[in-house]
Amino acid sequence: MAKRPIRVFVVDDYEPFRRFVASTLEQQPELETIGEASDGLEAVQRAEELQPDLILLDIGLPTLNGIEAARRIRQFSPQCKILFLSENRSLDIIEEALQTGTGGYVVKSDAGSELLPAVEAVLQSKQFVSSSLETLWPTSNHEFLFPE
Repeated sequence: MAKRPIRVFVVDDYEPFRRFVASTLEQQPELETIGEASDGLEAVQRAEELQPDLILLDIGLPTLNGIEAARRIRQFSPQCKILFLSENRSLDIIEEALQTGTGGYVVKSDAGSELLPAVEAVLQSKQFVSSSLETLWPTSNHEFLFPE
């Protein structure tokens, strides 16, 4: 019997970036994009309805930011894995995002090379942070999987 594909939900207010993410995911036969949303409130509602295995979530969303959306999604779907995709490089924002229990944080400008490794790490219950952010954490202090 074939293994069920991993159901992925993509949330970003910038449609060309959502298209890029969806087309990148389509290259992996085990991943299936089951829906998209363009704002935080819609993300919460659709996540509850779709019950995805993985959510790729922007932070700077209209109506409800991605961090608050992640907190709300965690309330009804604690087993759902979440990976943030954002251009925000503020240490405070990144730490707040990761404290929601998410699997990682990919800087959008790094997504071309890091999106699929990040998805793989998060699906294996590892925490992934973009290599361009590595200098924000003392190397002896982090437990993140940075790309090689």
